Amino acid sequence: MSVKTMLIKPLSALMLASSLLVGTASATVQQLDRVAAIVDNDVVMYSQYQTRLKEVQQTISKRGVEIPPEDVLRQQVMERLIIDTIQLQMAERSGIRISDEELSASMATIAERNGLTQQEFEQALAADGLSLEDAQEQIRQEMTISRVRQYRVAERIQVTDQEVQNFLASDLGKMQLAEEYQLANILIPVPDGASSEELAKAQRDVESVVQQLEQGGDFAQLAIRYSASENALEGGEMGWRKAAQLPPPFDRLLSSMSIGQVTQPTRTAGGIIMLKLLDKRGGDVVYRDETHARHILLKPSEIRSPEATQTLATRLYERLRNGEDFAELAKQFSEDPGSALNGGDLNWIDPNSLVPAFREVMARTAIGELSKPFESQFGWHVLQVIDRRSTDSSEQMREQQAINLLRNRKYDEELQTWLRQIRDEAYVEIKDI
Repeated sequence: MSVKTMLIKPLSALMLASSLLVGTASATVQQLDRVAAIVDNDVVMYSQYQTRLKEVQQTISKRGVEIPPEDVLRQQVMERLIIDTIQLQMAERSGIRISDEELSASMATIAERNGLTQQEFEQALAADGLSLEDAQEQIRQEMTISRVRQYRVAERIQVTDQEVQNFLASDLGKMQLAEEYQLANILIPVPDGASSEELAKAQRDVESVVQQLEQGGDFAQLAIRYSASENALEGGEMGWRKAAQLPPPFDRLLSSMSIGQVTQPTRTAGGIIMLKLLDKRGGDVVYRDETHARHILLKPSEIRSPEATQTLATRLYERLRNGEDFAELAKQFSEDPGSALNGGDLNWIDPNSLVPAFREVMARTAIGELSKPFESQFGWHVLQVIDRRSTDSSEQMREQQAINLLRNRKYDEELQTWLRQIRDEAYVEIKDI
């Protein structure tokens, strides 16, 4: 039983007792909190609902967008709370927890991204009517929900090797380093097996949205009012996407669209959707700095002390400076099993994949030069930089990028399907709000 559920029974008893008070005492009775919705084994309290409603209204006002009709906004907020409550119960049953360390790191990141010190961050929260404790709890819940989705939705997504190869061979695959698009959407839901009445209502909503947009209506406000997408209360904002992350036909439409343009209504698995292009960025090939290096690694052991290991590294360094062959000495002395037989050759490597001590010395060493002996967590090294280059992604990285893009494409569609599924399967009883 959840904490909220445990509190409901004594709370209900108090409410019953207060309702029986009559006469002079009735004037002093204050209305207590009440249940706004029952969601499986938990509840949404009226105070919780009112707080979220107020937060959404403030957020919409700060965007300078007209607040939609109250009944529409109330329904959207309650649906979001119901979906959140279902996911938080899933997290509790699965033992998903956000540690204090993770929470602190996330809070610090939020403050840093906004250019605020911790004290300024807390002051900004207070100005919005939030205590630090309330903000922490809100962020903890958001992180918990995100983790539930990662587990539950990700496990439903499969990307095969054939899909990856087909994607890389396609026009879209060749454009994987192309532009990114900042998008917003409006999703008019069409249930599976929709009746003629439901289809007619969806079509009326679509026509109303299109008409209002043509008359200069605000896309964000219309998203809040009409959209059933998970990001409706954020004005439909989806963040940045590559074309390859979007289902057809949107993947091909975006390259020819202008900023501010809205697509025609298009039927998808979740309903009828419209996308607005908010911004574009990128499109240039991304190069990665790589270094071709070789090294000799010496490890301290039970029969060779750290001091003796350092001394041997210094002797090898002197022998190399005197002209002895690096590859031969590496084969003879190096204790790195991955490179010793290749004369210590590490081939082309991304410096960011190396431990800091090795990366920093390698960065300071000129092409063709030897480094002085230095120590890392693995032992003592002598390295030589053979060459440097800037290159585009390796084939392995290209394949990983393709996997990520295909998974993201499937994730957006699968998430909406999963959210509808868990909402349909949950027991939900909405009280008078």
